[in-house]
Amino acid sequence: MSDCLFCKFVSGELKTNILFENDDLIIFRDIAPKAKNHFLAVPKKHFKYLAEMTEEDAALLGRIFKTISSLKDLLGLKNGYRLVINQGDDAGQTVPHLHIHVLSGQKMGWDPA
Repeated sequence: MSDCLFCKFVSGELKTNILFENDDLIIFRDIAPKAKNHFLAVPKKHFKYLAEMTEEDAALLGRIFKTISSLKDLLGLKNGYRLVINQGDDAGQTVPHLHIHVLSGQKMGWDPA
């Protein structure tokens, strides 16, 4: 999508400090971190909601989850991590491109607010 911030990062139209990239995704640091380590894993294919996924997209997300788990040293995941996918305005989704927040590097409690 031409007006999507994350699509512009994926295409290289806008620069960001990409920590990891493969055929499926890019990973970079969140600009407003909520944990010591806070990364965004962004699929290269654009879709906004899980409800919009095709079977192919579901397989893509499976590969992305597997990739995240394999990057324990790069992302500081050794002692545990949290994955968050915000869906819609009420959940706090601010960029209309599905992305996975990867949080690690500290003990995290549960605060659904």
